Amino acid sequence: MELMVPVEGGEVWADDSGDPAGGADGLPLVLLHPGIGDSRLWDPVLPRLAERHRVIRYDVRGYGRSPVATVKYSPAEDLAAVLDHFGLTRVALAGCSMGGATAVSLALAEPARVAALALLTPGVTGYDELSSPALMSEIAKLAEAGDTDGLVALCRRTWGAAGTGEDAEAAAAMRSALPAWFSNHPYQVPDAPAFGRLGELAVPCVLALGEQDQPEVVRCNEAMAARIPGCRLVRLPGSDHLPTLREPEMVARLVLEVCERAA
Repeated sequence: MELMVPVEGGEVWADDSGDPAGGADGLPLVLLHPGIGDSRLWDPVLPRLAERHRVIRYDVRGYGRSPVATVKYSPAEDLAAVLDHFGLTRVALAGCSMGGATAVSLALAEPARVAALALLTPGVTGYDELSSPALMSEIAKLAEAGDTDGLVALCRRTWGAAGTGEDAEAAAAMRSALPAWFSNHPYQVPDAPAFGRLGELAVPCVLALGEQDQPEVVRCNEAMAARIPGCRLVRLPGSDHLPTLREPEMVARLVLEVCERAA
């Protein structure tokens, strides 16, 4: 079921798979997309997840089918608003990149609501070395020149190194995400720093890093896994920053396994 969900000063597009056949035996599962694509990046794994769980996913403001932001907003507060809309008091969260950072932020802000975390090539607030100054400078130059093709090529080199040929699916996801980078910039309020608080997380957690991902992200992911108590670190040799496209079967298995570990 697709619908628009109200959030503070706006709305976001969301999709609810409903209960799986035979009833919902597991926790509701919420999928959070990366900043280089929208919730369609979960398409390769969604059917398998929906066999076992009620699955909800949504597009962050400005991404995919969600309207652009027009007021200040917090990613974690928007996630909480989506959970409230669906009446979800306790869920498992699976977040990729930007979505992983949002999942961690909510787990720290409202720990009673989060029963398990599946973090895929995640970001995290409060980690200053996640992006290189040279990369940010190159993005700014290409954006100022209006060079969309150059930005997509840069994204592919930086976060899509596991792709081959035209890598059409990844390139299309990245191209569709670019407008949100710039429309959200004046409005997105970063959630509170989380890196220094990762030791407070007390739920089953798996963190999957892509061995062909941006080196700064790999280092961040290793540091995150070391700080999260009991976190299972999984290295995906065939993945970059888009594990749901590169290794969907493994991603689905990891998400289902960590959900099963939730108390």
